[in-house]
Amino acid sequence: MITGVSAGAINATFLAAHQGPFQQAVDDLGRMWADLTVEQVFRVDARSLLTHVWRWGLGLVSGGRLVGPPLLGMVDTSPLRRTLETAFESARGAEIPGIARNIADGRLTGLAIITSSYTTGLTVAWVQGRNIADWERPFRMSRQCVMTADHVMASAALPLFFPAVTLDGAWYGDGGIRLVTPLSPAVHLGARRILAFSTRYGRRGDEAARPQVSAYPPPAQIAGQLLNAIFLDDHDRDAQNLVRLNLLLEDLPEDRRRGLRVIDLVFIRPSQDIGRLAAQYEPRLPGPLRHMLGGIGTRHAKSSDLLSLLMFHPDYLKRLMEIGEADFEARADDIAALLAGEQAP
Repeated sequence: MITGVSAGAINATFLAAHQGPFQQAVDDLGRMWADLTVEQVFRVDARSLLTHVWRWGLGLVSGGRLVGPPLLGMVDTSPLRRTLETAFESARGAEIPGIARNIADGRLTGLAIITSSYTTGLTVAWVQGRNIADWERPFRMSRQCVMTADHVMASAALPLFFPAVTLDGAWYGDGGIRLVTPLSPAVHLGARRILAFSTRYGRRGDEAARPQVSAYPPPAQIAGQLLNAIFLDDHDRDAQNLVRLNLLLEDLPEDRRRGLRVIDLVFIRPSQDIGRLAAQYEPRLPGPLRHMLGGIGTRHAKSSDLLSLLMFHPDYLKRLMEIGEADFEARADDIAALLAGEQAP
């Protein structure tokens, strides 16, 4: 069972659709990220960026009276669509074929991709799988579907920066918005063991209290904190609640658990501040994009979490993967216990 949200939806779908052995799937996914450039995600030529920024600004100063078609995002993400369709071996709007084949072969139970509906305000988990029942909770629900690149594009549509995507006649964006229980899709799929990944670096002690800016916080610093609060804080909160619930359930006999079950969890987070790392690689971005980001203050923050969301550069991405592999190795015993079905710490 694989679930994913935002950029994680790309990883989840790639692994769910790959037809080779799992190790080969991981290697191919690594190669895709290692070769990725910002030009393969959104247009960074000066004309495209300036046109989008100009029209946004004109819409503001005109009080919304701008004549012409509405501007859907600050950047044009048509390159990302082509990149994903090539990676998933899927034509525009067509089914991603490998997912159904892996489900039919018994290699995959289910895939859930999380989106946020701008039309209704609901969090929607799009699910393709075998014998999976729909679920509905306050402000969130699931919908059965045949997965396409559009579902992944919607889940990864960073608010305001990336344009929303239409699915079944409604507009959808990044699934991290209002996803207060990020582990719940895996639980609804029936998981009893979860290996979860967050991109949030955990500052502690003196480091947590250390200032990230020396002057008045620029828009990029404020936006980064807002995005962390929206997308990442709930990962830690949900993981902590799951651990507490496990402790309570372990003290109850099976007949008194009211259908709840103990779920083993291993939660992996980066051991280095990837926002600070992104700031080191910022000079390698294309000039027009650097100019636009510099205008909102990315160069004045020691750790730019907003910049880390847009830093599609091979050198930076390879460094992230090196950190990820080292962090994974550091938790090797916990992961081995989880995969073996043993009680994880």
